[in-house]
Amino acid sequence: MTSSVCPCTSGKEFELCCGPILSGKKKATTAEELLRARYTAFTQGNVDFVLNTHHSRTRDEIKREEIEDWSKNSEWKGLQIVHVEGGKPEDEKGTLSFCARYVAEGKLQEHWEQSYFEKENGEWRFLDAKGIHLGTYQRTEPKIGRNDSCPCGSGKKYKKCCAA
Repeated sequence: MTSSVCPCTSGKEFELCCGPILSGKKKATTAEELLRARYTAFTQGNVDFVLNTHHSRTRDEIKREEIEDWSKNSEWKGLQIVHVEGGKPEDEKGTLSFCARYVAEGKLQEHWEQSYFEKENGEWRFLDAKGIHLGTYQRTEPKIGRNDSCPCGSGKKYKKCCAA
């Protein structure tokens, strides 16, 4: 029997990492274990696992076709977990921030996300997520120059008024 490294990039062998969780032989004991298993399920096209580990409160918000398309039409390159808050065996909730790298349509993509996990009937479930934007900051208003009139209406230059 040959061993393989788990796709979740934990560095562990698949059968000692996500394998038992994906096969149902073991339950995820932490939110991080579930996140890693869900990532690995994406790499394998195991859409049923992704759907079955979604919390019942938000399960109706997901579309099987979209998950299947993303899962099967991407070449998964790795998972990097950058922040963990809660999600331990004794916790009821956990939040993880991560980056999943994949190639789609010939381009390397980075999916940054903050995921929320919550236990349901004693088992960890994916509840919801929001994207993390790491791009350059886009101003919604013009930049105020040092020598421009102060926007407070004082009549003074910005550098001598509110910027001082």
